[in-house]
Amino acid sequence: MKREPAQPKRRKSKLPASVLALAAASFFNDIGSEMGFPLLPVLLVSLGAGPAYLGIVEGIADAVASLLKLAAGYLADRVGKSKPLVMFGYGLPCGVRPLLALVTAPFQVLGIRVLDRVGKGLRTAPRDALIAASVPRDQSGSAFGFHRTMDHAGGVLGPLIASGLLAFGFSIREVLLAALIPSLMALVAVAWVREAPRAAPAGAPLHLPRPALPRSYRKFLAIMALFAVANSSDAFLLLRASEVGVSTASLPLMWTALHLSRMASTYLGGHLADRFSRARLIALGWLVFALCYLGMGAASEAWHAWALFMVYGAHTGLCEPAERALIRDLAPEATRGRAFGLFHGVVGACAIPAGLGMGWLWQVWSAQVALTFAAILAVVAALALLLWDRELKDRAAPVD
Repeated sequence: MKREPAQPKRRKSKLPASVLALAAASFFNDIGSEMGFPLLPVLLVSLGAGPAYLGIVEGIADAVASLLKLAAGYLADRVGKSKPLVMFGYGLPCGVRPLLALVTAPFQVLGIRVLDRVGKGLRTAPRDALIAASVPRDQSGSAFGFHRTMDHAGGVLGPLIASGLLAFGFSIREVLLAALIPSLMALVAVAWVREAPRAAPAGAPLHLPRPALPRSYRKFLAIMALFAVANSSDAFLLLRASEVGVSTASLPLMWTALHLSRMASTYLGGHLADRFSRARLIALGWLVFALCYLGMGAASEAWHAWALFMVYGAHTGLCEPAERALIRDLAPEATRGRAFGLFHGVVGACAIPAGLGMGWLWQVWSAQVALTFAAILAVVAALALLLWDRELKDRAAPVD
C-alpha cells in the first residue's frame, strides 16, 4: 500500500481530553443500550406482539435517527456549537430507557425506542464534528479509531452484563432499569467535553448563504452510498451462520466475538489511517467485506462461518476511522456538521434498500446469490473510490 507524502516530523501527543471524554460517553452509552436491546424481542412477546411488530419498531426508530442526523449536522453548523446537541442526545436516553421497565403495551415500546433513537440522531453528527475539531489532521485517524474502539467495547460488555444479571436472578424489567446507570455515566462524561470556538462567526441568519460542501466530498458520499446499498444488516450473516451449522446457543457468542474483532481492528485501523492513504484503506476494507460475503455464500460448515466472522470484523477496523478522518479532511470546519450529518444520514437511509434487496434475493434465489451480488457491489464501490482518490491526487499535483 502506498504511503501518503511525508509530513513534517513532530512528537505525537496524547489524545485530547475532549476525545477521551466522548469515547467514554460512547462506551457507557453502548453498555446501557446493549443491555436492553437483546431483551426487546422477549419483552414484546410478553406483551403480545410478534416479530413483525419488532420490525416495525426498529424500522421506524432507525428512520427517525437517520433523518435527525441530517438535521442535527446542519443545526450544529448553523449555531456554531455542537456540545449542546451532544449533551441532549445522550441525556434523552437517560430519561426514556428506564421507562421500558414499566411498559404494559407494545405501542409504549415503540414510543420509547423512537425517543431513544432521537437521541442518537441528534448527537451523532455533532459528536463527530467535535472529535474532528479537537485534533490535527495527522491525529484524526487515531482519534476516531479510539472512539470507535470504545463504542465497540461497550457493545461487547452490555450483553454480557445483562446476561450476568439475568443469571443472578434479576428479571428482564430489572435489567432494563439497571441500564440507567451506564447511561447516566455517559452523560457525565460528555459534561467534561470542552468545545473550542469556531473559526467562522456563528449564528448567521438562515437566509444567508452557507458555505457549500466541496465537490470532492459529494463524490465521496455518492460512492459511500453505493457501498452502503451492498452493506445490509449483519443479521443476514447470523442467519447464514445458522444455516451452515452454527447452533442457536452459539450465535450470541459469535456476535460477541465479532464485536471483539471490531474492537481490536478499529484501534489498529485508527493508527493506520494516520499513516497511509485513507481512501485506499477504506477500499481495502470494502474488498475484505466482499471476500467475507463471498466466503459466507460458499460456506458449508460451522467453522467456516466462525473464521469468516473474525475476518469480517477487520473490515470495520479498516473503514470506520478512515471514513471519518477522510470526511474531516474533505470538509472545511464550518461545514463539518453537515458533512457528518449527510454521511450518517445517507448511510442510514441506504440500509432500507440494502435490507430489502438482500432479503428479496435471498428468498427468491438463494443466500449465495444474495451475498455474491452484495460482494460485487462492494468491489465496484472500492474501484470507484480508488479512481476518485487518483483523480483527487492528480488535481492536487503541481503542473510542470
